[in-house]
Amino acid sequence: MPDSLFSFVKKHLNSDVRDLMLQAQRYPDVDMRKAVVQISAWQMAQKKLPLWAATEGILFPEHLSMEQCSSQQTAEYKGKVFAQWINQPATEDVIRITDLTGGFGVDATCLARSVGKEKNVHLTFVERNAELCEIAKHNLPLLGVNHADVLCADSEEVLTQLSTHQHLIFIDPARRDEHGAKTVAISDCTPDVIQFNDLLLDKADVVMLKLSPMLDIAEAERQLKGIREIHIVSVNGECKETLFVLQKEAKTSDEFAENEPKIICVNLLPNQQAQTFIFSHSIERNATCHYTSELKQYLYEPNASVMKAMAFKSVAQLFHVEKLHPSSQLYTSDTLIPDFPGRIFEITGSSHFNKKELKTLLKDIQKANLTVRNFPLSVAELRKRLKLHEGGTDYLFATTLADDSHVLILCKKTLS
Repeated sequence: MPDSLFSFVKKHLNSDVRDLMLQAQRYPDVDMRKAVVQISAWQMAQKKLPLWAATEGILFPEHLSMEQCSSQQTAEYKGKVFAQWINQPATEDVIRITDLTGGFGVDATCLARSVGKEKNVHLTFVERNAELCEIAKHNLPLLGVNHADVLCADSEEVLTQLSTHQHLIFIDPARRDEHGAKTVAISDCTPDVIQFNDLLLDKADVVMLKLSPMLDIAEAERQLKGIREIHIVSVNGECKETLFVLQKEAKTSDEFAENEPKIICVNLLPNQQAQTFIFSHSIERNATCHYTSELKQYLYEPNASVMKAMAFKSVAQLFHVEKLHPSSQLYTSDTLIPDFPGRIFEITGSSHFNKKELKTLLKDIQKANLTVRNFPLSVAELRKRLKLHEGGTDYLFATTLADDSHVLILCKKTLS
């Protein structure tokens, strides 16, 4: 980027990009479109990629690449996962990482930075988009990744020709078809990692696959070889991605059966310790879960990662909570369980679905945050029926109890 354009961008980082476009004629020497791309991307990066936003001289890509790239929070989580798996032989002084689907380079950067400054990292960065490759060549050294080969090439060709064994191969297959429509199934992504599964395992100590949050995990387990861990990653309660860790040689422990993947449900929270719940399929099958029609003092709603993993009996057994119904996915207890992986509420009242009880329960309430779990009405239908506005500090859960009765539960969110 020319110095004059860089100076303009730096001066207008906090400007309204729409106003800048309207005023383009005032700056005849400025390529306003390029400037606006950088300014709007930097504004997005302040929240999504704070390290990039805070680093002087960083170049940003077009909006679609910014939208599709990992957040710094989820990328750093991948780095922590890799750091736990790395096994560096004493005879080697270089950690070799290959990112076959580099994109803007967020995941590659955080993976390379994760092993610590005391170790040498060599990154092979593969990307088909020439512009993104040029951006990576410029940005990686600024972000502390000093030993990187940036290859503008096809990932499948690079994988086939890769001669040096890698400590990690990372791949985030493109989840859009030739028409730009989103895809979910592994076989519909590019490249098709199922086709290259054996080769990936032969070329690296650890293979890490980032896949869609909408992915059918059971189907993926049937299709992929060498799965050792499945990470279901949420941020602030929203499921963002599924991360599969593959390895040719299985690691076993007393807790998990041989060749059975460990499932890690994580919910990353701002300025708080992440909620983490770990289980396996056999643990879930053998778990004991108690059902109840009696509401206790507290109500628990599992986070999106636990819900995605369907760890419904395991979470009940580990945290000693009772489930309201096999299909309701809500729990209750008389004792507060502050580390429960999800939202926690204190129950302030309840009502069956009849006019008299409802009138008593909601007499002083004009608005509430409404959630439906295993209930015959949708949120919109129920809100209309109850004549409640959205918002406020009251939470209302419509659900079904173990005796199949429908109930509305009024709650306040706990401070834990």
